[in-house]
Amino acid sequence: MIKKNIKFSIAIDGSSASGKTTGSKIISKKFKFKLLSSGKLYRYLALKIINKNKKYDQKFIRKQSKEITLPKLKNKKLNTPQITKLSSIIATKKYIRNELKKFQINFIKKNNKVIIEGRDIASKIMPNADLKIFFRCSLKEKARRRLKEYKKINKNIKLSEVEKSLKLRDFKDKNRKESPLLFVKGAVLVDTTKLTINQMKRKLINLVKEELLKKYGNI
Repeated sequence: MIKKNIKFSIAIDGSSASGKTTGSKIISKKFKFKLLSSGKLYRYLALKIINKNKKYDQKFIRKQSKEITLPKLKNKKLNTPQITKLSSIIATKKYIRNELKKFQINFIKKNNKVIIEGRDIASKIMPNADLKIFFRCSLKEKARRRLKEYKKINKNIKLSEVEKSLKLRDFKDKNRKESPLLFVKGAVLVDTTKLTINQMKRKLINLVKEELLKKYGNI
């Protein structure tokens, strides 16, 4: 347990199924950090667009963005394939990213110990984070992991389909004009391809402890 008055921020980036969400949860639980998964913000807006059958103009997006709360981001409906597809589309819109950036910046201001995970966190949202982590994983391993999740929804889905989808998503994330997925200078690379959950847990906990000690000494 670390002292309550300590201020420490962690920016976590990585592609789909690279382990960044699992890793973020491990750190958050161990060190009692407040965690925000930025992808859920885009999923929330995607759900609103579909439910209200609206075109996502700036006025609509601004209104919906102001109504976001952390409890609303726990909605299980945010994880459907339809929401996933639309959220990846709207994430390329600059005005949408700007509106959601406001929520993320406010989240940082309200919490002393904070983690935000996503795809442009270190480069755009938290360029001055105390610790920046970039998760990487091989395409085949990512597809295998994601297949387990999708099988719960569609038992007939094939590994090749998942792999193709992830490859396309990775390409779009790295090459989009607005806030592409980048490995920024100073970030720590964590390759999870061959790591078990326990191995990743030990690696991340040690990494955070080292950075906390560098900043605060004995915690």
